[in-house]
Amino acid sequence: MWIDMIPFLIGILAFCVLSAAVYLFVLVRPRGRKCDKKLLCDYAHRGLHGEGVPENSLSAFARAAEAGCGIELDVQLSRDGTVMVFHDYTLTRMTGVDKKVSDLTASELQKLSLAGTDQTVPTFAEVLALVGGRVPLLVELKGETLDASLCQKVASLLSDYDGAYCIESFNPLLLYNMKKYLPDACYGQLYTNVCRDKNKTTVLHALLTAMALNVLSRPDFIAYNKMDRDALPVRIATEWFGAPRFVWTARGDAERKTAHDLGECAIFEIC
Repeated sequence: MWIDMIPFLIGILAFCVLSAAVYLFVLVRPRGRKCDKKLLCDYAHRGLHGEGVPENSLSAFARAAEAGCGIELDVQLSRDGTVMVFHDYTLTRMTGVDKKVSDLTASELQKLSLAGTDQTVPTFAEVLALVGGRVPLLVELKGETLDASLCQKVASLLSDYDGAYCIESFNPLLLYNMKKYLPDACYGQLYTNVCRDKNKTTVLHALLTAMALNVLSRPDFIAYNKMDRDALPVRIATEWFGAPRFVWTARGDAERKTAHDLGECAIFEIC
């Protein structure tokens, strides 16, 4: 009887080996392209913000540039298609306005106060002009849908920018589309355990948590939640395939030092 089962067992083993190979070398594998060394640095998370200096504001970016810190920032589109620098999809937390960024035009957004200060929502063009290539930029593409119209607009602005930058996103489709316009840029896949964070498991959440959609983004580096340093997909991409490691968010000097000790580029905030 056992002899009769041997072909079946061999088939199961072959299927498992093939599935593992597809996962490792097709789905998760990063691009394997080296990033410019000047991009492998620490980045101030949404600029050097703090009391009286709101996140993702021109004042926060000016402080970071003057301090020689790389700058991480978030971009998304206004209603009239202008690339704006703002993290949340809704304006409530930072402006008190119960609307989405995409509900207002650029001029309307620039009339809103960030956290009760004199700072307003900046355009990406304004930030690029302010930084002027003084420090590297880490540009996060925001997007929760299949709409990739942000990509061409961001690429158009970056193609005229004389400074170092790299691009990252949680959305593999956005990275896939960005490469059509800026194929030589350095790209990073943002990673977190989506099933845990959303407290819900769907097919999409499972694929993202397994980093199986790297087949679309084919990233040059992985930027992961510090809670997920030891996650298997992170270890495969960074230890097995050697992709550079960015970690978020390192809060305070101790966490930033830990990141350095582990060979990570820290996306940090000052506490």
